Formats: sequence, structure tokens, C-alpha cells
Amino acid sequence: MIKVIGVRFRSAGKIYFFSPGELEIKKGDHVIVETARGVEFGKVVLGNRDVEEEKVIQPLKQVIRMATPEDIAAQKAHREKSKEAYKICQEKIRKHELDMKLIDVEYTFDGNKILFYFTADGRVDFRELVKDLASVFRTRIELRQIGVRDETKLLGGIGICGRPLCCNTFLSDFAPVSIKMAKEQNLSLNPTKISGVCGRLMCCLKNEEETYEYLNSKMPANGDFVTAADGTRGQVQSTNVLRQTVKVIVNTGDDEKELREYRVEELKFRPKRKKNAENDSDESAELQALEDGDFSGAEKQGRKKERSGRGNREGRDGQERENRGRGGRENREEKDGQERENRGKGGRGNREGRDGQERENRGKGGREGREEKDGQERERRGRGSREGREGKDGQERGKNQRQRGRRDGQEPGNRENSERPEEKTASNPGDSATNSREPERGTEE
Repeated sequence: MIKVIGVRFRSAGKIYFFSPGELEIKKGDHVIVETARGVEFGKVVLGNRDVEEEKVIQPLKQVIRMATPEDIAAQKAHREKSKEAYKICQEKIRKHELDMKLIDVEYTFDGNKILFYFTADGRVDFRELVKDLASVFRTRIELRQIGVRDETKLLGGIGICGRPLCCNTFLSDFAPVSIKMAKEQNLSLNPTKISGVCGRLMCCLKNEEETYEYLNSKMPANGDFVTAADGTRGQVQSTNVLRQTVKVIVNTGDDEKELREYRVEELKFRPKRKKNAENDSDESAELQALEDGDFSGAEKQGRKKERSGRGNREGRDGQERENRGRGGRENREEKDGQERENRGKGGRGNREGRDGQERENRGKGGREGREEKDGQERERRGRGSREGREGKDGQERGKNQRQRGRRDGQEPGNRENSERPEEKTASNPGDSATNSREPERGTEE
């Protein structure tokens, strides 16, 4: 165990632990302590007490001293100077035409630094603004961009309940709030009714969440079938969580229905299922989105979680359909493969038949062409041979006729030669030979 005190530097701000040392400090006292921002003036909200070492962030800094009246007066003077610095910074922002909204100005206790808190939709280039402010105040300048919830916490206000805002009065930290909390408490999901001054979900939704979760765990869901103590069975129409009553639609006979109200202890029904790890992870993602984004983002995250739940069911159904579809596809593929194979065999057979027929036709055409060519050649050769034979026969017949003619014409020739002994003819060798012998015959005569 370690001895500490709790100090708060702002109204409803976060509590920081410091070591009191040998000092006896009570709740409500003011102390001077050293922080990461320098020397600070704070108010004690937790007196001397012992806490476990695991709950304290080491190293634990020690209280410098108890605040004196001069320290209190200096703190008041810093608050007055903060108002003047606020007006000067507003003028500089308008001069540089920056899209930012100044929220608050704070001096450190030693006066070495001035902090300016502002909000903006995006990133803002305020380098020239820092130079102007440093030239005016002659000290260190720090600009911090905060969110809308921190803005409301600093400014304060009145909520829709008519009371001061919780974040400005007693809430030291912002608890994560989700749209599921409004559903759990059976509230309207209209953003204007469940949103606070900051535009985010109201922090008070977290206050009764645990109570509603416990009461809802003992209630049946709308649409469930329940059985009453008297044996009547019906369907749940609505429930009242705080009164722990259930309205059930029962059949009274003759196709008539009646609405009856029962205490939840009088009914028998199947209890609600507990959350699983997947739902817890989705819930944590939704809460993180709410912390980082706006209400619309949280609402989208809620819808996303609902879709994921449906997606899980659809995934299981889809997996079953896929398994069935895979078996069906395999059967269809097998059938298609057999059909393609049969068509392939038939196609090959048809192609082979067509190719064989074409080859046969080409073979027949080739044979007919060759036979026709051979017939033409034979006809030409036969015609030539016949003509040759006829020519030869004609020559032979001509020779024979000339020989017969010469033989038949020998006697008239002798008579002519006797009348003209000196006349010679050299028309052919036969004639010359005949003429060569004819003078001899003439001499003898």
C-alpha cells in the first residue's frame, strides 16, 4: 500500500494522485504540485489515503507545498488575464481567417505558458497565429484541438432533463456509449431524443445499462412462445422491463385470441442466449467507432453489427448451399464431361468418316483421272500406230504400184528408145539403168 492524495485541476476534471509526504492534507485544501506542464495550482478532492501500488502510475510526484493566500490571489489574477487573452486570440483568428472555434484559454500557475483550446472540422495551419500570439504575450504559446464532448465539458450547460450537464458537474471521464444501450433500455432510436448537447449519445445511457441488462436477462423476447402456470401457451407481444410483466397473446378457442398480462415468474420459456466472443468483439469495435467518430458513425456500426450477425447466419446457410452446390456441380460436370466425351467420340468418328469419304472420293477421282489419261494416251498411241501402219502400208503399196508400173512400162520404153537412140532420161536410178542398157540393144540391131 502507498499513501496518496487526489488532486483535481479543473471542475469535474480528472483526478491525479500525488504523494503528500509528511503533510496532512484534507479534502478541499489547495496545493501546489509539479506536473508535466509545469507547476500547477490544484484542489484536493481525496484526502490522505492508502491505495494499492498497482493503481498508481509510477513515478509518483510529491506535493511541493500547501497553497498560501498569495497563491490563491495569483490564481485569480491568471483567470482574469485568461479572459483578456481570449479576446486577443479571437481577433487574431478573424485576422488570419482560420476555420477554427476558440473554446477556452488557460494560464499555467507560473505564467510560463498559455494554452488555447479550440475545435475545428479538420487540420488547421495556425503557425502564423502562434507567431502573432507569441509576439503579443511574450511567453510560450500552445494550441490544443479538442472534440465536441470536451468542448461541452469545458463550457457547461443544461441538459434535456433540466439539470446541469453531467460531464460538467461530476463526470471525470467519458464512458463509452453505444446505440445498443438505447435498444436495451427500449428507448426511441430518434437521434434528437437520445443525443446530448454535444450531439453525441447521452452519457446517462450508461448509468442504468447494467440494471437493464440484468432485468432483460430474465425476460422473454418479443415473439417467443411461453407457457403460463395454468398451462396456457401463447406468444409474447410486449414486455415491461421495470415492472417485470409480459403481455401474451393466447388462443381461447373458436379461433379467438386474447391478450393477457402475466408476471415473469409465472411463465416458462427458453432463456436468452448469452453473448459470444464474436459479438463482444463487434461491440468493442462499435464503441471504438463511437469514441473516434460521431453518432451517425456509431449508428452505422450498429447496423454493421446487425449485418454481421445476419452475415454469419447467411454464411452458414451459404456454406451449406455451397456444399450442396458443389456436389451438384460435380455431378453436372461429370455429366457434361461424359456428354463432351461422347460428342468428342462422335465428332471424331464423323470427322474420320468424312475424311475417309473424301480420301475415297479423291482416290476414285485420281483413279478415274489416271484411267482417263491412260486411255487418252493409249488412244493417241493407238491412233499414231494406226496412222504409222497405214502410212507404212501406203508407202509399201506405192512402192509396189511403182514397181508394177515400171514392169508394165518396160516394153513401150524400148520402142521409144529405138526411135530416139540418143535421148536419155535420169529421172530415177531404175530408168538410168534401163537407159544404160538400151544403146547396146540398139547397136545389136
